[in-house]
Order: sequence, then structure tokens, then C-alpha cells
Amino acid sequence: MFCKICLATTVLSLSTAFAIAAPQADTKAPPAPAAKAPANIVKTAQDAGKFKTLVELLVIADLVDTLNGPGPFTVFAPTDEAFAKLPPETVAALKKDPKALAKILTYHVAAGNVGAAEVMKLKEVKTVEGQPVMITIKEGKVMLNDSATVIAADVKTSNGVIHIIDTVILPPAKK
Repeated sequence: MFCKICLATTVLSLSTAFAIAAPQADTKAPPAPAAKAPANIVKTAQDAGKFKTLVELLVIADLVDTLNGPGPFTVFAPTDEAFAKLPPETVAALKKDPKALAKILTYHVAAGNVGAAEVMKLKEVKTVEGQPVMITIKEGKVMLNDSATVIAADVKTSNGVIHIIDTVILPPAKK
């Protein structure tokens, strides 16, 4: 009988020791999933769904690889509605002239990451095309070349930033 008591005491002691030493259940909430890194400029434009014309024209002008590159770039991106303001024959003519199309599209791109706060301090920003876009603030709205309004700003991408505009801007004729 003495052995049974010893055995019972030993079993009880061991199970208590294991219970104390056993790892406790994790009562903390699981870590939040890592924030998804933003896509590059072209992928962001594709995913948005309102830049179909812009993306199509980037392909025709052979600028997709450039805007998929490391950048950083600032893109003043006209929406599909902005392109719809142009006469259809203008867009059709540009599709047949990739060089002229590239000139217009690169006029919508600045080198570097120029956020909205910086844009609002500038009078102009030099474009990849080579000529500056003039910037003014009218009634609290950022205007480009007195014709296009920035309707959304600071769309972050992995290789720059997109500012959405409501009108296609055209580079001035070189003198």
C-alpha cells in the first residue's frame, strides 16, 4: 500500500510539474498581416480601372517598360473621361504616330517623387518631355497649364506617385 501511495504522489507531483512547465496558450491577437506593398505606376493605373485609355496609349508609345522601371516618377494621369474630351480623330491620329504620342505622354511625367504638398509650392515642374508644366492654385484647386485640375493627389506606387487630372495637357509648341 505504501508503494501505491508513493506512486500516486509521484504521478501527482510530475503532472503538476508538467502543468506548470507547459507553455501557456497564446492569448495575444495574431499579428496583423503585413501591409501589401503598392504596385508600380502602370499596374496601379491598370488596377484602378479609370485609366484604360492611358494604359493603352502607354503601350502604343512604348513607355510601359519605362514607367515600370525604378523611377521615381510623378505622373499627372488623365482619366478616361479626360481623354474623352479630346476629339476622337485626335486620339486616333496619335495612335498612328507613336513618337508624337510619346511626346504628349512624357509631358505628363516628371522625374522624382513630387508629392501634392511640394506641387502646391511650385510654379512649374519640369517634365520628362523637357518642357515645364505650369502650376497655379485657383480657388484651392491645383491647376496645370490653366486647363487641367488635379482631382486626386498622392496615389502612392512602388516607383513614384500619381496625381489624377481631369484634362489631357499638351506641351507648348517649341519656338
